[in-house]
Amino acid sequence: MLERVELYRGQRYHRVCVAGVIRNLPLVQVDEGLWIASNAGIIFGDIEFISAAAKAMAEKLRPLRPDIIITPEAKAIAFAYEVAKLLDHRRLIVARKSIKAYMRSYLVEEARSITTKERQIMILAREDAEEIAGKRVCILDDVVSTGGTMNALERLVERAGEKPICKAAIWIEGPWYRGDLIYLGELPVFATEDRLRALERAITHS
Repeated sequence: MLERVELYRGQRYHRVCVAGVIRNLPLVQVDEGLWIASNAGIIFGDIEFISAAAKAMAEKLRPLRPDIIITPEAKAIAFAYEVAKLLDHRRLIVARKSIKAYMRSYLVEEARSITTKERQIMILAREDAEEIAGKRVCILDDVVSTGGTMNALERLVERAGEKPICKAAIWIEGPWYRGDLIYLGELPVFATEDRLRALERAITHS
């Protein structure tokens, strides 16, 4: 059996415990024969969960002494804000998903996400890129599955002239990501038997 993959048998929820806070995440189908445990309901507005997860993450990051955090729009913003505040940072960088009128210039990288079928882009405004220069950068997200968003953010940071000192997320999800990652918990994906065999073949030959 692959890491962080479970057979789908009609389950409706997956229970998680992060920093002592227990929640039931609804299963959502994202592709043929594939479901994920959706964290949208808690990461957007569950203050108790966000506060507890942020405290646990700040404790993990503090010894690495990051100067600034970059996070993608939009789910992880509240979480990243709380972590940055606990680390006494004066600024949080948010990579946008669309070009805004106020951006005089910007850096763009393409990203692919398991939850979004359409092509996505990650955008770093020039003033944010300048803010990153010379700093110890941490890339922070709510969940990392295939790593598409995380890798796009890493490329943006490198184009801004820095190498990230760490990458972190509340959860690592599914069997795909193989990079270095600081995380608080693991999320399985749920697959039918046919999809599970396809995943096993894809991972074996990757």
